[in-house]
Amino acid sequence: MSFVPPIIAYYRGDDGWSLDRAAAIIAKRLADASGAPPDRWRTPAAETTVSAIGEHVATAPMFGGGTVAIVLDPGPLLRSKADREGLEAAIRIVAPGNALVFIEQGDMGAKRSAALQGLETAVVAAGGESREFRAPREGQLSGWIEGRARDLGMTLGPGAAKELARRVGAFVREGDVDRQRQGSLAVGELEKLALYRPDGPVGEDDVRALVSEVIPDSTWAFLDAVAERRVAIAGPLLDRLVESVPEPVILVQLHRRLRELLEIADRLADGATPASLMRTMGMKEFRARKLSEQARYWSLAELEAALEGVLDLDMLSKRAGETGASDAQRRLAYAVWVRDRVAPARSIRSSAGR
Repeated sequence: MSFVPPIIAYYRGDDGWSLDRAAAIIAKRLADASGAPPDRWRTPAAETTVSAIGEHVATAPMFGGGTVAIVLDPGPLLRSKADREGLEAAIRIVAPGNALVFIEQGDMGAKRSAALQGLETAVVAAGGESREFRAPREGQLSGWIEGRARDLGMTLGPGAAKELARRVGAFVREGDVDRQRQGSLAVGELEKLALYRPDGPVGEDDVRALVSEVIPDSTWAFLDAVAERRVAIAGPLLDRLVESVPEPVILVQLHRRLRELLEIADRLADGATPASLMRTMGMKEFRARKLSEQARYWSLAELEAALEGVLDLDMLSKRAGETGASDAQRRLAYAVWVRDRVAPARSIRSSAGR
């Protein structure tokens, strides 16, 4: 067996597919160099020990392709000084023909502990590589999907990537989508579509026919779109939402969000800050900051008018049997509410002027 240098790496981010792919590329590097596939040992840090990691990577293989040890979320192995020192020692004794990969999964906006940063620094100091992988957001995901399609040798027709991105939850900003697994899900759907259209191209209608919506008409996404006055997103989401969610549920949640925004906008006008809202309204930091940002899109009068419109929709829904209002009429009422109460005033004026 020829000499194969040891490989050490530290990967972090919220793009689970890219993190897994990076580890797979290291395994391929070992296989290409040694001529044999390596053994893969993958374990959450919470389910192993520093000594077990050392046992897997410290001995150079005499035959075969060595070992790739993949340690997920290494935080639990860094709680004591002895463990931190032991893990840094394990990094230094990775034998030729083996690889040690740390994968830190999580929100890229979250504050990282000094221990995790220290481990990453130790990997780099030992000659290893360090990279971060950010999950694509909203409009970025369709371009990301197009890139993965090219990797698979696929051809996507107009609108196919965008429709696939929508169906795996690209439009959702809240916590009802697993962003870390979104890329894996999208690639899995691409592979399915490639089998369906082996000669290509895969069209937008093919995506609609084969790919089910992971976050069907997310209520969170709709509420955020309304709060941020993004009518181009709120309208289509609402139109689909009424097909799967009872109207009273939609109206209660919509009323609650607008009431929160009205209260926060009133407090902000009196000099409150997101930090003070955490104390006075008992909110978490993220929610206080997010609702404060959304409230700034509105005036108090606009929020009051939007709330009045929701009450009118509620009355229409409750009296539908008495008035004979059809589903189409109620949907039209929702669309008019979005146009008249959610769209910023200048958007309405510019539309009228065209």
